[in-house]
Amino acid sequence: ECGGEKMMIYLRLFYEFFKTGLFAVGGGMATIPFLYSMADNTGWFTRLDVDNMIAVGESTPGPIGVNMATYVGYITGGNVGGLPFAILGSVIATLGLIAPSIIIILIIASFLKNFRDNRFVDSAFYGLRPASTGLIAAAGLSVIVSNLFFAGALENGFSLAVFNWKGWILAIVLWVLTNKVKQTKKLHPIIFILASAVVGIVLGM
Repeated sequence: ECGGEKMMIYLRLFYEFFKTGLFAVGGGMATIPFLYSMADNTGWFTRLDVDNMIAVGESTPGPIGVNMATYVGYITGGNVGGLPFAILGSVIATLGLIAPSIIIILIIASFLKNFRDNRFVDSAFYGLRPASTGLIAAAGLSVIVSNLFFAGALENGFSLAVFNWKGWILAIVLWVLTNKVKQTKKLHPIIFILASAVVGIVLGM
């Protein structure tokens, strides 16, 4: 690809994640609906890739939104060229995601005294709560559906074929071990995360 095309990819990468960071109120999980939309609109990755990013992002240290932005940038930059382009892509995507928060915080900090008791600002943040809750709930529902059902099979009507039985069995076993079995429910969550990862790899999930 020529230099101009590469630059356009980086600019769009920054724009897409800047837009995500600007409107994904409520933390990393709130970015997931935007990532699904990005997958549909850009072709950089698939919805299945988003599910895998969620699994890896939730299993590794750091904010899940930043982890996923870094990963998408790395993969997208890597498609442009070699390792240097992949690293540059990860940096650009991550900066795009966190830039809105930095800008907003700097603006608020400069007017903190006026903002602190401003009833309009207080009302605006109060109104953002249900929007944030809705984004997170939608993200959680999307993850559940994509892991427990086969989306393609749903197009042919609802039947037993739409159920991802491996996912259901794993989810039920995890629920029992973390809620009903005294010997296991007090174990550290990382044990269940690692065990689930191993099971998912072995069963090809």
